[in-house]
Amino acid sequence: MKFTPALPLLCLFLLPACALAAEKAVYGLNEYAHLGGLDLEVAAKLDTGAKTASLSARDIKRFKRNGESWVRFYLAIDTAHKHPIERPLARVSKIKRRASDYDSESGKAYTARPVIELQICMGQRQRTIDVNLTDRSAFQFPLLIGSEALKQFGALVDPSLKYAAGKPACASKAPTAE
Repeated sequence: MKFTPALPLLCLFLLPACALAAEKAVYGLNEYAHLGGLDLEVAAKLDTGAKTASLSARDIKRFKRNGESWVRFYLAIDTAHKHPIERPLARVSKIKRRASDYDSESGKAYTARPVIELQICMGQRQRTIDVNLTDRSAFQFPLLIGSEALKQFGALVDPSLKYAAGKPACASKAPTAE
């Protein structure tokens, strides 16, 4: 049998990639997400083509509390969510409008959305991510998780899978970063 150095060399080349993959978590196209502080579990769509995360909300109002900017909203998920939620406003994001959503009267190609920080648990991992608020009631999933949040989760998204991480199983005092 003749020794060929190609196989050991290939293994050495792939070793860093294997170590990187070991740190990543595999998620499906859709996952269950627990929303910390809201004591709510929702189905989420993981979208690597979207930059930001979005949560379905209605009657969104910004206001001041002790000189700080806050936002008050209702979840636009189902009729069970009749109580307002109040959170500090992290920032306001500009989201590019779709061509079909272009506002010709104002001439704005962007829409401004309030952003809050929200603790999300998917599978065994819990992170605090930025989530913009918008009415997603016309969509199947009330939570969309975009690429910025997916990076924080160390996510590898396999679109052939659904609910690969299972039900959220984060401890209540889990750290927000590894």
